[in-house]
Amino acid sequence: MLSPQQAQDRALALIERARRCGADASDAVYIADLSESVQVRLGKLEDVERSESEHVGLRVFVGRRSASIGSTDLSDSALDELAARAVAMARAAPEDPYAGLAPEDRLMRGPLPELDIADPADPSPQDLRAIAEATEDAARAVDGVTNSEGGGASAGRSVIALATSHGFAGGYSGTSRSLSASVIAGEGENMQRDYGWRSARYAADLPGAEEIGTLAGTRAVARLNPGKLKSGPMPVVFDPRVGGSLVGHLVGAMAGSSIARRSSFLLDRLEEQLFDSALCIIDDPHRPRGPRSRPFDGEGLPTMRRALVEGGRLTGWLMESASARQLGLAPTGHASRGSSGAPGVSATNLHLEAGTVSPAELMSDIADGVYVTELIGHGVNGVTGDYSRGASGVRIVNGQLAGPVAEFTVAGNLLEMFRGLTPANDLEWHRPINVPTIRVDGLTVAGD
Repeated sequence: MLSPQQAQDRALALIERARRCGADASDAVYIADLSESVQVRLGKLEDVERSESEHVGLRVFVGRRSASIGSTDLSDSALDELAARAVAMARAAPEDPYAGLAPEDRLMRGPLPELDIADPADPSPQDLRAIAEATEDAARAVDGVTNSEGGGASAGRSVIALATSHGFAGGYSGTSRSLSASVIAGEGENMQRDYGWRSARYAADLPGAEEIGTLAGTRAVARLNPGKLKSGPMPVVFDPRVGGSLVGHLVGAMAGSSIARRSSFLLDRLEEQLFDSALCIIDDPHRPRGPRSRPFDGEGLPTMRRALVEGGRLTGWLMESASARQLGLAPTGHASRGSSGAPGVSATNLHLEAGTVSPAELMSDIADGVYVTELIGHGVNGVTGDYSRGASGVRIVNGQLAGPVAEFTVAGNLLEMFRGLTPANDLEWHRPINVPTIRVDGLTVAGD
């Protein structure tokens, strides 16, 4: 794995190769990942895995024609061939009036912001095994847990660099650390499974193995002997570990490419009151040690904190340069890159700002409802906003949690769900999408 500076130099060298082959403009990306994980089950070592990968991607432009190509071979001869092939492919490609690099006047200039996303200490395989064993031991110690799918611990490090032919070059490194346990409670047909998992940039920011293991075991036992829900409309409360998916659906529909293709349920709703006027959703790429923090986007534009929803209204779309040109707007610094292909868009560290009432107060007036702790399937139509997903959780009766329920479906339309969304005050801060407990009224539950 190269250092960020070495990776940046390699990307610049690839840009120069493309210029010599006849490219009018180009950009190059270097992406490297190193990960190590240890898995134990029933107190015994089950798997040790180490992987390391390096990729380069080159995008070239010949007039309004473009092509992208990637390689895992970083030798000089392979990069020479890569550049020549990319330019030849671009010359044979159809013209695209929206193709091109990001506007030069919007490129990031100056030093990168300090994000503190790289833990300098790498754990040994022995350290990872000890964490995995302690996490599983804590889960198995919970009364009612009868079997285990294992405990795990992992550590990863990545390097990303980007260079463009019109003046940008930058690179950075980041790390990830995680621990988890998945266990089974009950016997026979009454078995139930659940898990505990946490990830962070720094090992020091992770909770203890006992906390995560106990959480996994407690969750599994709490699911035993689930009942059925009657079908009909009712208030639905989403646990923070699943509620973030609602924000994810919103962000996916805000992609400029979807708006340009007119294939988003948010089309023509930029000025509409989608949420309660007190609600805000924030994207913060500069959050220290944030799981998705990054100093620049996939086209070399600076990233910055932005309210995606403010006062209950959208503040605009998420755009890379191509969709911005198609819409007659400016790119927003949300371009994302892989080792090949044109940029897409992605948000970074998202959070839905907390409300003013506790989860208990949020549920206090619900005579008959459901608290969802797990969502199953992908039944969301990005064009219409229709929403239908399998779920399990806990029944709410007269404002109180009243026992586990399973095998039901929650359905509605995302636009109506957003209008009826109320957040509690228990915002958590350890996920890529952080949300408090969320209540949505008027959803349809299909149970018995």
